Amino acid sequence: MESVHGSSTSRPPAPVIQPPQEDGACTDEEQVMSEIHLGCPPNVPGPRISCFTVALPPRDEWVSHCGDVNTTSDVSYAMDEDGDLILVRRNESPSPNHSLVFRVQHNVTSTLPMVGLQVWRAELVLADFVYHQMTNSSNWDGIVAVELGCGTGLVGMILAIGANTVFLTDHGEEVLGNCAQSVHLNSGIFNPESSIRIRELDWRGSWPPLDGQSKLSSDIIHPTPYTWSSADIKDLEKASMLFAADVIYSDDLTDAFFSLLESIMSTDPEKVLYLALEKRYNFTMDDLDVVANGYSHFLSFIQHEQSQQEQDGFIGKLVNFVDIPHYLRGYDRGKDVEIWEIRYMKTHRSITS
Repeated sequence: MESVHGSSTSRPPAPVIQPPQEDGACTDEEQVMSEIHLGCPPNVPGPRISCFTVALPPRDEWVSHCGDVNTTSDVSYAMDEDGDLILVRRNESPSPNHSLVFRVQHNVTSTLPMVGLQVWRAELVLADFVYHQMTNSSNWDGIVAVELGCGTGLVGMILAIGANTVFLTDHGEEVLGNCAQSVHLNSGIFNPESSIRIRELDWRGSWPPLDGQSKLSSDIIHPTPYTWSSADIKDLEKASMLFAADVIYSDDLTDAFFSLLESIMSTDPEKVLYLALEKRYNFTMDDLDVVANGYSHFLSFIQHEQSQQEQDGFIGKLVNFVDIPHYLRGYDRGKDVEIWEIRYMKTHRSITS
């Protein structure tokens, strides 16, 4: 989840609890809460660590290449007195199946500019989709992958079980630092040969995020752990798959998102984006109705896969994930989450002599 450009503000004692809405429905100072965190005490400040359990499919040959992973027997969720999600063993006999347990650091509420500190429903749906593809297709082995607006980094961490290189990108040191902590907590699960790189990426900036050689990390007096290097840029250009979840909630941010995508996806090799979003509805005076304007704005960038393409642009199709199992336990997918498969297509390619 991409955090909106800006800094974090202090939390009021009694936060406003609501999901992120379309433009104009929530100010930067108000508190928002993901549906995933409903039931947790909203007025407990600071991060906490929750455990997300992923059921392993019966494919031992796939799991074996992941090395010595952390597993647990069949589990369920409970919450302690502070509202932290904890794992408790079921009373019935343990299941012969095992699970991966991802420990994710997150906040229960945040301001709108810092929504990347929370876990959102579309992130969990995309994580299920990614895990299903990884365990059923060898085409996902050893890939170079990029998560845009990674937030807590759960999707990217699942990718790191089998990928060669994973870039986890977001904006703001607080969000990136929180993601880095989650990566550290789960380091024993990843493919030991996988490279995980956490990098700051402002969608409103240029791509690549370097202004000539003057802004290479080697030339910056005080580079951060999230600064890009020229080697990073070259490696990211090799990516074949991009991922994003719950980044469609601000029209301005959606504009910046697709501008960045065009820069990244218009170069070889061909790239595909898997985007999970949740349609959110508001009553507007302009429409005098409850509408999902942010979703409509997103659709304005997408040409249907079967339509006649007359200019360069994005083509997309909905992914049917109804039959994909709930690998991640303990959450409701809802009725308004969609996954899109998006590519950037050029109608004319320049011919050089």
